[in-house]
Amino acid sequence: MTVLVAETKKLFGRWEMLWNLVLRELKGRYKGSVLGFLWSILTPLFMAVIYIFFLRLLAGRGVPTEEIIIGVFAWQFTVQCVNSGMTSVSGSANLVKRVYFPRFVLPAAVTLAGLINFLLSLVVQFALVAILHFRRGGISAWSLAVPLVVIYQTGFNMALALLVSSANVYFRDTPHLVGIILSAWFFLSPVMYNLSFVQRMAGASGHLFDLYLLNPMAVIITAYRALILPDVSFPWTVYSLAGMIWPVFLLGAAWYVFQRSQRYFADIL
Repeated sequence: MTVLVAETKKLFGRWEMLWNLVLRELKGRYKGSVLGFLWSILTPLFMAVIYIFFLRLLAGRGVPTEEIIIGVFAWQFTVQCVNSGMTSVSGSANLVKRVYFPRFVLPAAVTLAGLINFLLSLVVQFALVAILHFRRGGISAWSLAVPLVVIYQTGFNMALALLVSSANVYFRDTPHLVGIILSAWFFLSPVMYNLSFVQRMAGASGHLFDLYLLNPMAVIITAYRALILPDVSFPWTVYSLAGMIWPVFLLGAAWYVFQRSQRYFADIL
């Protein structure tokens, strides 16, 4: 814990460098793009539209549109941090080799850039959800607590960015493996469906539903929906609490792994 606090102080001591890296990430992400930042909003919206207007034709009426929008935007936040975090160190080889600075700044910068994109996209998300959910009561007053979930998800995303960034330095097959994991994780998370669907699929086997709640993205997405939509409730169980707690330990473990592996980054890159 002492090491974590010390490294955090180093990070704030490099605040100017961190902010410049965040700006570099934001500018580089949309460099040469006509629509620029709008892509961070259009991409999750397109995913939601594909489900709403195409998959429903095959499967019938499914999850409310507003729940899908919330799920897709939250999922895109995590995916963006993972994909950008993966190359945050390996893509800055010249900087790592020539300048001494806390390497932790690199995955932190892409995570903060993803956070900025997500916060800006939340404005659009809230507007859409308010319109779509207007007849059923609009947005809940509990939506004021959404920043707490955002902070929690940011910490979780940071843990993932730390792990994949260090792994990609040592194992260049990491992008392929992470791509497969993200594809499977997408279908195992309530992005395009909700927990009611999972309960129906689990049937009498309640243990499957309990195990499902150990997925942090299931907890995160459902928390967003429960805070924003008045007719959605959060499943407070031992398993959902475990799903909330273990990512906190993951952040500590990811920090430790990153600190141990960063000493050889310059040599390998």
